[in-house]
Amino acid sequence: MQTRRLGSAEVSEIGFGCMSLSHAYGDRPDRETAEAVLKGALDAGHTHFDTASLYGLGANETLVGEVLKDRYGSFHLASKCGLWMADGKRVIDGRPASLRKTLEDSLRRLQTEHIDLYYLHRLDPDVPLAETVGAMGDFIAEGKIGGYGLSEVSAESIRKAHAVVPLTAVQTEYSLWTRNPEIAVLDACAEVGAAFVAFSPLARGYLTGRLTDTSVFEPKDIRRFMPRFDADHYPKNLALLPAYKAIADEVGCTMGQLALAWLLAQGDHIIPIPGTGKLDHMIENARAAEVRLDQETLARVGAVINQNTVSGPRYNAANQADVGTEEFAA
Repeated sequence: MQTRRLGSAEVSEIGFGCMSLSHAYGDRPDRETAEAVLKGALDAGHTHFDTASLYGLGANETLVGEVLKDRYGSFHLASKCGLWMADGKRVIDGRPASLRKTLEDSLRRLQTEHIDLYYLHRLDPDVPLAETVGAMGDFIAEGKIGGYGLSEVSAESIRKAHAVVPLTAVQTEYSLWTRNPEIAVLDACAEVGAAFVAFSPLARGYLTGRLTDTSVFEPKDIRRFMPRFDADHYPKNLALLPAYKAIADEVGCTMGQLALAWLLAQGDHIIPIPGTGKLDHMIENARAAEVRLDQETLARVGAVINQNTVSGPRYNAANQADVGTEEFAA
């Protein structure tokens, strides 16, 4: 796998998102399978791993620490802070003291003294940006983290944060069906020299073509609360896939690999982090790095699935309220 720049590090152009091993979706793997997936991801060439204190309320960091601690130094480790669940509700807390406690807890669970990249999972609107980012600068100076990132923020916030402490990376949802970063965030990242880390690059399973029946979602699967997967919108989105699959068949790759290859071609500073709890799916995703698309194919793919052809908003109103990434005009 080729590499891309992430702060001062060179990492695999496709990273590995650890979330689905412990959080968000149904059908989570058992411990033995989760260990196999994590170790297999390293063996497949992934050298950037992404977790968060939120995932499984610490369980995901604990898993990563227990399974991969002996291989620290051979890959780039990222985690996130500032977003938690309390009494079943999302809590955003960007106060420096809270971030320090979360960091210490994360370091303990991960069984390390240093996290390479530490994100603010969401910006706290009640805390001045300079205070929150300043705390990240303190953590860098103390050697507890190598660099910091922001998640789901606007281009304006990127520039303001970078002026306080140089920004390493921005993580935002980006895929064929979520194009919001193209409005301003991708350019802002390039402007300040920050990497762009794309989460949910396979559209939470949609772009693999395997997710044909959303009625199978378990009660706590977060996709149950995302409009694009509901009964009003998902049938319309499924109708886009035959044309998309035809292009994948022409290229000679899977639908998921086509989505990742398209994403890699959108900019050299873009690093997608697909996640999965299945070993064969992880290997399939890693091999997307071998797929190269010409400009005509890229244009055809992008024309089939984009913000104008997809039905439904990506978040419900409550979750969208926490997102700063620019929205397309209605």
